[in-house]
Amino acid sequence: MKKILALVLAMMLLCSASALAAGSLVVYSPHDADPLNAGVAMFQAAYPDIDVQIIAAGTGELCQRIVAESENPQGDVLWGGGADTLAGYVDYFEPYVCANDAVIGEAYKAADDLWIGESPLPMVIIYNKNLIAEEDVPKTWDDLCNENLKGKIAYASPAKSGSAYTQLCTMLFSKPTIDEGWELVFNFIKNLDGKVQDSSGNCHKLVASGEYAIGVTIEKSAVLYNDNPDIGYIYPAKNSAVPDGVALVKNCPNPDNAKLFIDFVTGLECQTAQNKDWVRRPVRADLAPEGLVGLETLDLGNYDFAYAATQKAAIVEKWNDLTIEAEE
Repeated sequence: MKKILALVLAMMLLCSASALAAGSLVVYSPHDADPLNAGVAMFQAAYPDIDVQIIAAGTGELCQRIVAESENPQGDVLWGGGADTLAGYVDYFEPYVCANDAVIGEAYKAADDLWIGESPLPMVIIYNKNLIAEEDVPKTWDDLCNENLKGKIAYASPAKSGSAYTQLCTMLFSKPTIDEGWELVFNFIKNLDGKVQDSSGNCHKLVASGEYAIGVTIEKSAVLYNDNPDIGYIYPAKNSAVPDGVALVKNCPNPDNAKLFIDFVTGLECQTAQNKDWVRRPVRADLAPEGLVGLETLDLGNYDFAYAATQKAAIVEKWNDLTIEAEE
């Protein structure tokens, strides 16, 4: 009798999913074009009756668009963007417990289910082996303040780059107090020698081209150089692994399809393909990353999502003030 009931329930769920799998879906995403298009193509193969439209732009731009459209939402789901940025826009998201919730660690999803992590992103220090000896490569955030590295560090403005903002907050949280964190950051700013990039996407490229000896970037950018013998990277102590997230837009026009999409991009098939084909780190505890070190091997600090989200304007303002002070 139990087997019959289980079979009936499974058939009901299958029919329910099929009924939902039609109509439209608008995906907002800051992801790189290749993994973005590949993920959406996989979703459309699984749900061919859903017409998917992609709106690609930066995380900040997309979040502001969601705010501007809040009276009449046009997007259904935001796929990508650092969770610390998403946490600042939770008033514009709907809570959703995804189908893969059980295999996603508590550190990689919002306690109120307003965003769900889909790919943790450790920070790395990338370096050009022709410009710096292995023994001189910084191993900690404090090491970046070594005067021998002055003017040799590629780093983007946290006022313009989401990943640079996460890196800034990681430095702040690496110290026992925020005040001590700001002392570290001020010394780091002085060591940049007035050279700050407009885009985080430039940092790893400038190191690879030999314009800078080292750079602060995200893991998924550094792994692009795994086959380049001149480029190396390390994971600094007291690191962070803030995930890219996915969130359901509040009052979106196609909520059922958006939920299907969230389930899909956090599902085993998509997570496996994104890791294998694009070296994106899976968030699932039941899926070991291919070509990447395990998160359990890294020295991860305590990243305060709430502080990073609610204090962003003040943090960026202080960064700007300290930058001006360092140049005086």
